[in-house]
Amino acid sequence: MSSLDNLTLRLRRITWETEGVISLDLSALDGSDLPGFAPGAHIDLQMQDGQIRQYSLCGDPADRSTYRIGVKAVASGNVSRAIHRDLRVGTLLTVSAPRNNFELRPAPNYLFIAGGIGITPILPMLRAATQAGAKWTLLFCVRHHEEAPFLAEAQAMGGEVVLHSSALGTRLDVAARLADAPADTQLYCCGPQALMEDVETHSRHWPQGHVHFEWFAARSRPEDEVSGGFEIFCAQTGVTLVVPPDKSVTQILAEAGINLSTSCEQGICGTCECRVLEGVVDHRDSILSTAEQESNAIMMACVSRAKTPRLVLDL
Repeated sequence: MSSLDNLTLRLRRITWETEGVISLDLSALDGSDLPGFAPGAHIDLQMQDGQIRQYSLCGDPADRSTYRIGVKAVASGNVSRAIHRDLRVGTLLTVSAPRNNFELRPAPNYLFIAGGIGITPILPMLRAATQAGAKWTLLFCVRHHEEAPFLAEAQAMGGEVVLHSSALGTRLDVAARLADAPADTQLYCCGPQALMEDVETHSRHWPQGHVHFEWFAARSRPEDEVSGGFEIFCAQTGVTLVVPPDKSVTQILAEAGINLSTSCEQGICGTCECRVLEGVVDHRDSILSTAEQESNAIMMACVSRAKTPRLVLDL
């Protein structure tokens, strides 16, 4: 995380949203306005041990005094458990300025699909859609209905909210729900990988550019596990580097002293985006749309590799 973009904020409030999920309200030390953000934006939160995690901003973009994030305590998540266990009101936290890889496009109709804590980037979208006079439906998927964070807030925003609970036998039938939709509908989805992949599979008939995903974790794809080495040429510096099979582009750049900001190292935050001038990228990120990947204009250097022996990068 680039220190030039860092903000030191004070934790002003901790709220239990459901069992296992808290929201944190963060404000500037002097009470001044924070950098603005649009629905779908996230920030990087840096812990004292140096670990960094991305959290969606789920508050009102019109409120420049506060950033709100939602954090679910995950059994395998050291950072989330530390946040629940250790943070107190008054704690100072280092965060990045907001970035947005999940922007809300203008449309007359929206279909939002959220799984559990995946509601967080969608909450500001519901508010924005209502303010724009658009028609929207939220399909909110949880295991138990009492595990739906921010449900009352979503229901108060003026659209249609449908709660799907596995425990109550109302699990979402993705194929049936996505079979037909108005041609002017934009679909936004965030949640567990299984839900996202189900939505991805059954929305392939939708028009290009109408389906959008926000991945909280790197996608598990067996085909990404093995890859050979390749060469990169940095056009600005005139340096040629070899990327071996066991190292990433960002690692090799760092070893050569070429600065490229990084954060998640999983292809989900967009910090390490760089322009591609020549060559064909083996895209392994969870950010770029199919059209963006096919354009071959940019790559996420932390995870993506090369399909050609050489890439020329604008670095």
